[in-house]
Amino acid sequence: MGRTPDSTNPPPSADGAPRQPASRLDLFLSFSAIALQGFGGVIAIIQRELVEKKRWMTREQFVEDWAVAQILPGPNVVNLSLMIGGRHFGLSGALAALAGMLVAPLLVVLLMAIAFGTVADTPTATGALRGMGAVAAGLIIATGWLLSAAHSSAAEHWRLWLLTALATLMVWKTRVHLLALIVTGGLLGAFGLV
Repeated sequence: MGRTPDSTNPPPSADGAPRQPASRLDLFLSFSAIALQGFGGVIAIIQRELVEKKRWMTREQFVEDWAVAQILPGPNVVNLSLMIGGRHFGLSGALAALAGMLVAPLLVVLLMAIAFGTVADTPTATGALRGMGAVAAGLIIATGWLLSAAHSSAAEHWRLWLLTALATLMVWKTRVHLLALIVTGGLLGAFGLV
C-alpha cells in the first residue's frame, strides 16, 4: 500500500533528486524541532527528519555528510546543520540552521539548570542522571549501527563491520586518540581496503 503524501512527508521529486528547504525560516524551524528532540544523541532523529520526512538529502548523502561532520571540530549535528544551511542558502542559510540548532535548546538548558540546582543532591536526581547516562550509551551504540548499516548488507561489507568492531574495542579498551582512529579509517577507505 502506498502512503498518501502530506505536508510532513512530501512526495519524492519526479527525478528522485532531493528537495530543497523552502526558506531560511524552514531551515530554522526544522533544525529547532530536531534539536528539541535530540537528548543525548540525534543521529536517528536527524536522519529520519532530513532523509525520510523532509527529503532534503538521500541516505547516501546523509551518511557522507555525517562522516564529514564528525571529523570537523565541534558538535556533529551543529556541523551538519551548517553544511546543509550553507549548501542551500549560503552563509545566511548556515546561520539560520545554526540558530535553529542552538536557540531553543539553550533556553531549555538554562531553565533546567535553574530547576536542577535546587535538587541536585537528592537521590531522585542522581538516579535520574544514572538512567539518562545508560540511555545516552545506547544512543551512541545506535549511532555506530546507523552509520555502519548504511551499506547494503553485512556480508557484502564485512570489512566495514570488522573495522567498526575494532574501532569500538580500541575506544573501549585503550587510550588511543580518536583522531588516529578516524584517520586510519579514512586511509583504509581511501585505499579500498574497507
